[in-house]
Amino acid sequence: MKKIIVFLGVIALLVVAIKQEAKAQIIDGAYKRSDLSNRKPTSLPLTREADVMWRKKVWRIIDLREKMNQPLYFPTNTSIEGRFNLVNLFIEGIKNGKLTAYDAKNDDEFKIPMTFEQVKEAFGATTRTQKVRDVDTGELKDKVVKGEIRTEEIKQIMIKEEWYFDKQTSTMNVRVIGICPIREYYREGDTNQENVQRTQLFWIYYREARDIMASNEVFNPQNTARNASFDDIFLKRKFNSYIVKEENIYNNRAISQYLSSKDAMLESKKIENSIFDYEQNLWEY
Repeated sequence: MKKIIVFLGVIALLVVAIKQEAKAQIIDGAYKRSDLSNRKPTSLPLTREADVMWRKKVWRIIDLREKMNQPLYFPTNTSIEGRFNLVNLFIEGIKNGKLTAYDAKNDDEFKIPMTFEQVKEAFGATTRTQKVRDVDTGELKDKVVKGEIRTEEIKQIMIKEEWYFDKQTSTMNVRVIGICPIREYYREGDTNQENVQRTQLFWIYYREARDIMASNEVFNPQNTARNASFDDIFLKRKFNSYIVKEENIYNNRAISQYLSSKDAMLESKKIENSIFDYEQNLWEY
């Protein structure tokens, strides 16, 4: 009797093992792709303060509605084939404790950490009570509405970066310091959607985020066999952007505070050219 029980137990274990092996061998594609979850970010070269002979901090806007920047925007709601968009990736990191969000209301110097609940509140994803008219009686009744994080409302991303010239290598380099999602939405009473609201939600310290950015890939519309990581996108500057502020003596005021429209665009281009011209003017031909 004992032998029969042992024999049946062994058969049951073999059946379970075979099913698990068959499940593990399912390949969604023509070949088995490598696991990117353990991928590490590329090491950045060490920069000594004594070698930096010039530097400038600038703030840029990456508009996710531009075609070149759309790989950072999609997918908006859920992960597809294990892919997240940049903001969803940040939210997952904050929720799991892998990333720290910093308050963007007062400054961009990563001083005040935010909890995940505060991040949800910044998205407007809070539980609230609102008046709803009853269909049968026509009376207004209180209804509890649960808010949700809508990453599709993130239409722009601000990045803070520093350009510097390294005399040791005779190169102009750039380092991203922080990333800040910008939410665009309409107030509840704005039924005609005439006045769009823009809010900086939180800052993410780039060096802290590099680990999860390097282990998550971005869709490559030209060749999905060569998908890059989020870290690659920023290191290789594969995005389109424009400068909205440079560090200055006037409390680091933004361009929009003293210029508008076409003049603001020309000022942005002027700052961009000044960085390029500095490096070019160092050489004599």
